[in-house]
Amino acid sequence: MISAHDATTALLRRLDPETAHGWVVRGLAMGLGPVDRTPPDPILKTSLAGLALSNAIGLAAGFDKNAAVAAQMLRAGFGFVECGTATPRPQAGNPRPRLFRLPEDGAVINRLGFNNAGQSAFAAALASRPKTGVVGANIGANKESTDRIADYVSGLKRLWGLADYFTVNVSSPNTPGLRDLQARGALDDLLGALAEARAELPGDAPIFLKVAPDLDDSEIGGIVEAALAHGLAGLIVSNTTLARPDSLKSPLKAEAGGLSGAPLMGTSTRLLAEFYAAAAGRLALIGVGGVASGADAYAKLRAGASAVQLYSALVYAGPGLVPRLKRELAAALRADGFASVAQAVGAR
Repeated sequence: MISAHDATTALLRRLDPETAHGWVVRGLAMGLGPVDRTPPDPILKTSLAGLALSNAIGLAAGFDKNAAVAAQMLRAGFGFVECGTATPRPQAGNPRPRLFRLPEDGAVINRLGFNNAGQSAFAAALASRPKTGVVGANIGANKESTDRIADYVSGLKRLWGLADYFTVNVSSPNTPGLRDLQARGALDDLLGALAEARAELPGDAPIFLKVAPDLDDSEIGGIVEAALAHGLAGLIVSNTTLARPDSLKSPLKAEAGGLSGAPLMGTSTRLLAEFYAAAAGRLALIGVGGVASGADAYAKLRAGASAVQLYSALVYAGPGLVPRLKRELAAALRADGFASVAQAVGAR
């Protein structure tokens, strides 16, 4: 028998991807989304940069660009939810079509370009959400900005106190020149400005840097040292890739934009392990890229991630993925004799 969720997912796949996503968010906002009523498994409880998580499975940025359905996605079973990317001013993003399913590859290509309603609307949505669960704010720069560092500082100041953690997104491939901020000199300038702004703000919240999967090995050490020098809590490894593996079968594989989903799993996990080795326990790592099963999440933990995030897999598996993934991860941990997520981190 086909469940109602499976039928809905099949129907949505017949629509243009961006149109389908819009309907999903609207439905969630109306309270029509799934609720994971599975009792929390204690083996999945963990801590991320001081944040207590009910489980280590998070929703990556991009799904909830305007912080409209954070509470609903927490109820769907995620241990934490990251909203955004939010820019200071609203922007429409790149021309449509700009989102493409690659079902033969379990992948997605997007060239959305930070389409969002701006930080004021984002702040209002965060302020009105139920204060339960861990919700992060992913901040970025406007495409036409003449001072991108000021845009990031604006995001930190405007949203401070409204989110449980912040992610500095310098790795989207869809804003021209944005990835240049990953170079050591530019990164020091950006993170230094953010550290100055943070020092003047009350309270505390961990800040993460989200990096690209297309880095050279020579860049890893510099990024780790820059993050440490400016007081960051950790890194998110990684964003979408500009690479197009030879294994891709979809006729849409040549579309411009960032590739995410299953083809990114191996590359992003290898990069994660390299960052884990370079950080040597000094930074918390979140593993992203290709997570579609408990085995994938477990591989990220063993490579050095304290928690993982996913998004693209929801396109194909639907909302039932989250409870299943948690069950599979718990089983994998127990099968190898681990009593907690934390014990598995870096075990590879």
